[in-house]
Amino acid sequence: MTLLPKADIAENTYEYETQAKVKATGFREYDARWVFGKEINLLGIQALGLGLGTYIHERGVTPKLVTGHDFRSYSTNIKNALILGLMQAGIEVIDIGLCLSPIAYFAQFDQDAACVAMVTASHNDNGWTGVKMGCQAPLTFGPEEMGRLKEIVLGGLGVERPGGSLKRVEGVQQRYMDDISSKLQLKRKLKVICACGNGTAGAFAPQTLRAMGAEVIELDTNLDSTFPKYNPNPEDHEMLVDMAKAVKAHNADVALGFDGDGDRCGVVDNEGNEIFADKIGLMLARDLSEIYKNATFVVDVKSTGLYATDEVLKKNGAKTVYWKTGHSYIKRKTDELKALAGFEKSGHFFLAPPIGRGYDDGLKAAEAILAMLDRNPGKSLSELKNALPVAWTSLTMSPHCADEIKYQILDKIVKEYEDLLAAGGSILGRKVTEVITVNGARVHLEDGSWVLVRASSNKPELVVVVESLRSEDDMRDLFRKEVKPRLAKYPEITDYNQEI
Repeated sequence: MTLLPKADIAENTYEYETQAKVKATGFREYDARWVFGKEINLLGIQALGLGLGTYIHERGVTPKLVTGHDFRSYSTNIKNALILGLMQAGIEVIDIGLCLSPIAYFAQFDQDAACVAMVTASHNDNGWTGVKMGCQAPLTFGPEEMGRLKEIVLGGLGVERPGGSLKRVEGVQQRYMDDISSKLQLKRKLKVICACGNGTAGAFAPQTLRAMGAEVIELDTNLDSTFPKYNPNPEDHEMLVDMAKAVKAHNADVALGFDGDGDRCGVVDNEGNEIFADKIGLMLARDLSEIYKNATFVVDVKSTGLYATDEVLKKNGAKTVYWKTGHSYIKRKTDELKALAGFEKSGHFFLAPPIGRGYDDGLKAAEAILAMLDRNPGKSLSELKNALPVAWTSLTMSPHCADEIKYQILDKIVKEYEDLLAAGGSILGRKVTEVITVNGARVHLEDGSWVLVRASSNKPELVVVVESLRSEDDMRDLFRKEVKPRLAKYPEITDYNQEI
């Protein structure tokens, strides 16, 4: 049976139950995400599975794939539809059940499987679903792979093959937790807030941290697919505020927060101050570069500019490369450069051999942070943070902009900044010295401050980050007096998810 998807099938109709519905915009730069029902149906998911299986055969890799799902009310049904399509395509499917994305990545090594398809919407709102895919561990798909997959699925080019099978494997989750915890046995007494926002990480994070020797205070670790407080996203202000309150209430050493599928980790220090992942990454880079001299680190364009100027990294011969935002991009660049680690401001940490397997893993990041504290027994996390040069970096702010037009709008904004540079222009009295366009526009000013505007890779949004080397007030001005008014000229750009 050929599944030729359509985009305009209405819900609660005969066609909806008998035809595949797939909206083209769900094929993102490095994974797939849709609003379930409105943008894709179960037959559409089956078509995705058939297309993915066809692409795996096209690539010539062993047709063996690990799949799992996150804790949402509809994820099991979506995974089963995906499995059906994969089996149609002649794929040997290993289903490990409820898990985190990094557990599915771990399972590729555990089960000797070339491919992975993790059913998760990550930190997206309830109603969203998606699939993170790869066929070359530890890497996940990038634009080229996603583009070809889109062609196959939307063109009805999926090929049915014999040989498809399904095997359910137990115990991978425990082996993953044992593997993570075995790398660290704390000598230092540490009290840790473990915040999960009622997401999937609640089933795995507390016991893994305890196995490392930490005293764990649980915060919203009971699984609840309605997300009664907020979406589990340790980059969002609401969750960070909750983590800060818990730190102060329990006099904890650190709060570690995990997103919906556990591949990201957010951090609040012992004083209740959030430390964005790029700054934590810089602290880890300082710590690791003392052990691994002349190491290379990869950071995304949303990250602080301090890596380029840090004296400790210079002393240890470390090199830093700025690259495109997105877990697949940073993961690939880290692998390509044989870097020791990659850091992304959103909370993705990529710890490569010999300290990790190269994929993004919130609990592996947590282990690295606790190990850093263990190696510095006389210092609190806030003291390690305060040892960094001072920079004021904003929250990640995301104004709505439809998927169909966001890249065209972004192109216009990028050109504005390029023209400003060419004209010798300035922003708030500081000359524009460079515009990095590898991923949107990162606009550098003569004092080292910068602003960034890029398109979200997985939601109908733009992304805004600013950093000042002057003051917190100046950071707010860079947003309020520069970026926000510039974007306001475009009626297609609407409400922000949060502002400073």
